[in-house]
Amino acid sequence: MANDFKRFTVSSAGTGTGASGSALYSCPAGSGSSALESIVIGITLANKTTTGVTADIYLDGFDGTDTYIVKSATIPAGSALEVMSGNKIVLQNSGSAADVLRVTCNTGSALDATLSVLEDV
Repeated sequence: MANDFKRFTVSSAGTGTGASGSALYSCPAGSGSSALESIVIGITLANKTTTGVTADIYLDGFDGTDTYIVKSATIPAGSALEVMSGNKIVLQNSGSAADVLRVTCNTGSALDATLSVLEDV
């Protein structure tokens, strides 16, 4: 199985919270619905508006362990926030259920999110 670097985006993230947030990435299953892991290597949140916003990144865990990676992070007008800053996050798919990263913003259509990931690890 080959490792693949990929990029995923959400344009104009929604205002839902937690598991109702905009899905940025869902860890895929391996061939034949086998378990698989992916490594998140970068997340950038960009504020497209002329006023400050707050944003969340939420890990909707396949095993029911849901957690915030970022909660109410302030992003000034016209600025971006690099969330990962050298850290890595391992996401999993059990073969029947997947981890999902979700992004939300307190202001609709104000935030774009970009994720870089290494799949099939």
